Amino acid sequence: MKTVSVILTTYNAAPFLQRTLDSVFRQEGRGRLFEIELIVVDDYSTDETQDILRRNGIEFLLPPSKAGGPNPGRNIALRRATGDAICIMDHDDEWQPQRLAAQIPLLERAPIVTCGQTIIDSTNGKMLSRVNAPPPGETFRLYPPDATFLNRLTKAPGGQQSYLGGILYSSELKHIEFEEHFGMVDLDWVLKLFHRRPSAEVCESLYNRYVDGDNLSLREKFIIRDFYYSLLAIEEYAAAYPRAVRLAYKRIHGSRARYHYVTGDMPRARFFFLRAGLSWKTALYFLTTYAGAEWVKRRFNVFG
Repeated sequence: MKTVSVILTTYNAAPFLQRTLDSVFRQEGRGRLFEIELIVVDDYSTDETQDILRRNGIEFLLPPSKAGGPNPGRNIALRRATGDAICIMDHDDEWQPQRLAAQIPLLERAPIVTCGQTIIDSTNGKMLSRVNAPPPGETFRLYPPDATFLNRLTKAPGGQQSYLGGILYSSELKHIEFEEHFGMVDLDWVLKLFHRRPSAEVCESLYNRYVDGDNLSLREKFIIRDFYYSLLAIEEYAAAYPRAVRLAYKRIHGSRARYHYVTGDMPRARFFFLRAGLSWKTALYFLTTYAGAEWVKRRFNVFG
């Protein structure tokens, strides 16, 4: 029987933590098909988070000092993990009951198994499912080595659903740790995980990811950190994948430009659009930074 190490980092998660924990405890097949090793690292929460963990009989770890992001806690938990496979979840994720039972069998086919997700906007309840269609007669997709790596490196649309919260992977890869400089960026981790490895995907939404659509302007600190660390992460692959890295550079700048476009900072949007490469879409975005941006934002999902 396999054991899955579930790594959960928490910080002031009291309003939704019980929902998250219940979704782990209620996994179909737990104790029969697999065991769960839950490792929780709390970043010195100031609300009732630690009390909720204690009421559930969960012993939790603390980092040496306040981390300010989930990555140091994830690394602490990775070093403690003893399971055959690993899942990393955010403190407000909610798993479907069949999540692990659906993913675990595919570890026989690939060391990394992902799944679809349902994004729920906690401000208005709107839901968006991101699920790829399987091949005829199948419930999953298989990806050859580097297929998802190159997709994520170039930030291309489509491809395997590979968001962090939907990944189950072999513990043989637990030596791959998260950056701790910013403490919250995971692109380099994803690239290292998928580099030169095959993967599989369950073509079903197996967890809910909650977002706050009204707080886009409050995310600027993360956007800036993600921008700079993404540039640093892709640089590592410039010699081996020069064309892909050049494309990634443009798309990273384009993403930063669209963020400023949505938040109304048009001078900075223009600055980054000029470094995003020439395309008709970029040109139209650039022109509408002077007039017409509100019309565009009402009709198109510019960022997100």
